[in-house]
Amino acid sequence: MGPFRIGVPAALCIIALVFPLAAAHAASPRAYCAQAVNDDQLRPAPSSLAGAIKRLFNLSGADALQTTFYRCADGKVMLCNVGANLPCGKANLSKSLDGATAWCKDNPNSDFIPMVATGHDTIYNWRCLNGVATPGAPIAKVDSRGFFRDYWKALK
Repeated sequence: MGPFRIGVPAALCIIALVFPLAAAHAASPRAYCAQAVNDDQLRPAPSSLAGAIKRLFNLSGADALQTTFYRCADGKVMLCNVGANLPCGKANLSKSLDGATAWCKDNPNSDFIPMVATGHDTIYNWRCLNGVATPGAPIAKVDSRGFFRDYWKALK
């Protein structure tokens, strides 16, 4: 027997299962998210969403599409426009950060650890206590999928 082969009926079943989601994603984010329900992959916003993006984020100019991503949550299209301190990826919930630990070695009693050391994706306010990086109270909330709640807006 040669290489593994699947019959035509099996191949058609595979295509039928995969193609609807792929076709919906290509057609419109709304249709894709309605079928996918939850998809945490950040996708570039298509030009069809330009007007909505400008309204939701109070933006003007052509670069709004280049700085906006979408994902699916509970069947809805969610949009995020990145900025210098606005990460669209999942929040870092860790209570131990290598950068913060390194900062505290050089600044053992610092009451503040800058984002250059902690990263922009942490939800905590950090400080050093006797050379130990210590997370304080959360300074940001996350949604049920682990993304920063304040940075994501539902497409209306």
